[in-house]
Amino acid sequence: MRWLFCLFAALAWLSAACSRLDPPQAAGELVVAIRGDPVFYEPETEDGPATGFEHDVVAAFAEELKVKVRFVPVRTSREMRELLRDGKIHFAAALPVDDAKEYRFTQPLHIARELIVQQADTIALDTPQRLAGHTIEVVPDSPLDAALRAMTPPVTIAEVDEANDIDLLADVADGKAELAATDAAHFDVAVNFYPDIVIAQELPGTVAYAWAFRSENEDLRRKADAFIARIQADGTLARIHDRYYGHIKRIDPDNMAQFLAAMQTRLPHFRADFQQAQLLTGLDWRLLAALSYQESAWDPLATSPTGVRGIMMLTEDTADYLHVSNRLDAHESILAGARYLDGILDAIPDGAPEPDRTWLALAAYNLGLGHFNGARAIAKGLKLDPDSWYDMKKVLPLMARPDYYKRLKSGRARGGEAVIMVENVRNFYNVLTRFEKPYVAAARSAGLNPSTPPAQGLKAPRTTPVPSAFW
Repeated sequence: MRWLFCLFAALAWLSAACSRLDPPQAAGELVVAIRGDPVFYEPETEDGPATGFEHDVVAAFAEELKVKVRFVPVRTSREMRELLRDGKIHFAAALPVDDAKEYRFTQPLHIARELIVQQADTIALDTPQRLAGHTIEVVPDSPLDAALRAMTPPVTIAEVDEANDIDLLADVADGKAELAATDAAHFDVAVNFYPDIVIAQELPGTVAYAWAFRSENEDLRRKADAFIARIQADGTLARIHDRYYGHIKRIDPDNMAQFLAAMQTRLPHFRADFQQAQLLTGLDWRLLAALSYQESAWDPLATSPTGVRGIMMLTEDTADYLHVSNRLDAHESILAGARYLDGILDAIPDGAPEPDRTWLALAAYNLGLGHFNGARAIAKGLKLDPDSWYDMKKVLPLMARPDYYKRLKSGRARGGEAVIMVENVRNFYNVLTRFEKPYVAAARSAGLNPSTPPAQGLKAPRTTPVPSAFW
């Protein structure tokens, strides 16, 4: 019978070997496992295509290899390790680095402090002794499990079946969980959605997230490590990082709490107007609502000391150009502001990709196209990219300095304020995309399917910027 056992063993080995992937260049495809997580990767939805920091970095690596990329979304790190062990993926992205020798890691793309988080309005549990009798919740296969088990005095740990750390922190905000263990990368994102969570304690360790490979894929790992080192050196990684995380600490929790309250009390009065503006311009109604909140806090009677007025804060010249009869009429102002932003987007040169194109257009909404084009000229003179928001937000504050603005026909401008405005809008838009649904059904009923031409003078949906970080 021994020969029969050997035959079965050989067949099992052959089956496992045959189920493993060919190298990416041979298969023409790079297969990567990743958790669906607002900090790292969000799969394609009705809001738009897949996005996220890890998505963009992995896609750039696949492009360098001249292959397609296929993401395999999973729920837990454990699932990623299983896929890696079985040879069903080429590597796992954003996997917490551990001391096990089973896999080989690249240099980390994220290193974040380990935290315990609680609700702001509860008694501070800011020492290990105060945690006695309290339960700390973690997501399945949390990288903080070892740190929690090493705490003195011992703490009670509960693994909960939440999709990701952001959802777990939502439970803390809602009072469904008293304490949660997470890392600073997830906390910094979540506090924009849930401003009444705070750090109870900072643990002594850190969590490092990197790409993990099987030992037999060492050649591919070395290529990945070299790729990461190169994009760190040439600034590409910093640009991708800024795209998803550059704005998330702009708004303090108190101001975000005011925004969330206004979503419940003020936004319902104007939601239909923003959605009608989407039908007319193709711009996501939530982007228009985010812009309006930044401009006026959704106050249709808002007036600035310089005479800018209304819920979209239109200047008198802009209102005249758009044939607005009453800037204090919210419906009229919202439609006009949307048309104005739409026109600016059309005026932005074709070289600017999304989401940069939208952020640049928002800066021009604040400054006016004349000043904005002056800033583009400064960028070119400094050998910076005028189609990149990462570069332009360095340039815009220079417009308040005489050695720069005196060369421009448009003159001085408060470009630094435009940067703050755009970054705030990005934050508000991210929150709105998490809590407010896209206006798809009504657009389709009006004949606005992206695959069909617009009907009845309406405009087909624009390519809108995907929410960061989260989007």
